[in-house]
Amino acid sequence: MFRLARFLKNYKIQSIFGPLFKLIEACFELAVPLIMADIIDTGIKNEDSSYILWRAGLLVLLGVLGLTCSLTAQYFAAKASVGFGKELRSALFKHINTLSYAEIDKLGSHTLVTRMTSDINQAQTGVNMVLRLFLRSPFIVLGSVIMAFTISVKLTLIFLIMSPALAFVIYKIMSATIPRFKKVQSTLDKANLQTSENLTGTRVVRAFSRQKDEQEEFEKNTEQLRIMQITAGRISAVMNPATYVLVNLSIAAILWFGGKSVDTGSITQGEVIALLNYMNQILLALLAVALLVTNITRMYACASRINEVFDVHTSVSDEGNTAVPEDKSAPRVEFRNVSFCYAGSGENTLDDITFAVQKGETVGIIGGTGAGKSSVINLIPRFYDATSGSVLVDGTDVKLYPFSQLRGKIGIVPQKAVLFKGTVRENMRWRDENATDEQIWNALEIAQAKDFILQKQGQLDYGILQQGKNLSGGQRQRLTIARALVGDPEILILDDSASALDLATDAALRRSIAEKTEGMTVFIVSQRISSIRSADKIIVLDDGRIAGMGTHMQLYKTCEVYKEICLSQLSEKEVAQHG
Repeated sequence: MFRLARFLKNYKIQSIFGPLFKLIEACFELAVPLIMADIIDTGIKNEDSSYILWRAGLLVLLGVLGLTCSLTAQYFAAKASVGFGKELRSALFKHINTLSYAEIDKLGSHTLVTRMTSDINQAQTGVNMVLRLFLRSPFIVLGSVIMAFTISVKLTLIFLIMSPALAFVIYKIMSATIPRFKKVQSTLDKANLQTSENLTGTRVVRAFSRQKDEQEEFEKNTEQLRIMQITAGRISAVMNPATYVLVNLSIAAILWFGGKSVDTGSITQGEVIALLNYMNQILLALLAVALLVTNITRMYACASRINEVFDVHTSVSDEGNTAVPEDKSAPRVEFRNVSFCYAGSGENTLDDITFAVQKGETVGIIGGTGAGKSSVINLIPRFYDATSGSVLVDGTDVKLYPFSQLRGKIGIVPQKAVLFKGTVRENMRWRDENATDEQIWNALEIAQAKDFILQKQGQLDYGILQQGKNLSGGQRQRLTIARALVGDPEILILDDSASALDLATDAALRRSIAEKTEGMTVFIVSQRISSIRSADKIIVLDDGRIAGMGTHMQLYKTCEVYKEICLSQLSEKEVAQHG
């Protein structure tokens, strides 16, 4: 948790004044038993009503001052804790965005969501409690013991015997609850994962009538979560009765021995009442400590999970990289003996991939499922780093580029069409935030999306729902293609991005890209022969290796893998016609 304290640096004043005003409040509180003793031993004993009223007025004043200090402390603590949560949440989000695909794949998006929300909220609550109670409660306990010493050294020994016993109880409960709260948060990760999967795949769940099965599985997970929370809660609940028992035994001892001391004249009745008040103050302070310990255990467990994310560092970084000049004589993209293996996988996904693509060329990449097509194109914008070999863009290794320069050259259309809530215009400006409406319309026209956008109310101001749910699959794909074209990228990557388009629209799209994007290097990853057969160069992948490279007819004659794919989709006559 101490590692996260740096997020309070902008709230130092609040972090100091919050506990400070709590300490001032505690000082007022510690003076109350002495005034009560004075009222009993002087005012009541002498039947001096004016003295009693004067001292009672002093008690009211101390109460008002204490309340003022308490409210002030609450204000500063709340401001510091909310600011802490904001700073931590922003820093964690920023850190997650520095991670490469490899680290995000390893961590999992569901656990990152839990740590960004639930864990940070728990840590924020813990900070609030610490600022209000961490210094006040021990100060009250220590102050009460010291004040009791000034009244009776002998009776104060009861306080000193009780304190280690209370500390032991708190320690045992804390050591038992911390690991359980960690398990609770991990189980919450699983519940979030299942919720996310069900919301994302709700059509699939309903199509197979698996709602009941999914509900049973979710209930099983939540029941496990409930049992864990109850177990941890029961252990935490032991804190209050355990401290009550110890403190009440101490109060009984004070009454017993204090009564004898009054009989012998060692102390007065008012001083016995003061000792009981101090013991009650210790009790209330320890109850606050019990609540604080419960929150600290949760905060500690959550802080550990948050720090686990901060401890993960990206394997793909552009730190120290400066803008590189373009080598106009070099190929636009070149792979030199590239091999690649996903983290945690024992086998290479790509093996010894070598090819070069010139400026303005259109390259088709085809192969069976799992052949490594997406892995190849993911290495170009450096979403992952090659395990061995080199990937070059404009003659420079991609590892030497700043991300902004490298990815500024590339327009990417992923397999899954992802749109964000907002207008069409806002979505189209993701590559170039300064793009004009004319540039956007031009990109929409190339992507075969202009006609259906013209029919939408508001056109470029038409509102797109989250994930583009108010659009068809083909419309979403065309908009993602248009988004990639805005700003005229030097390299366009279409990763199976026309799967939802009919053949006529797909053909019109490819023809439009070829005619209106002069000089652009285009990579088309597809399972359709019709989508890539007109490419200047086709790369055939089989089990992570290049099985063939050339034009459509060259590969049909010389590459068995390509020929097999062709004949699975086209007749020999259709293949010959396109030769």
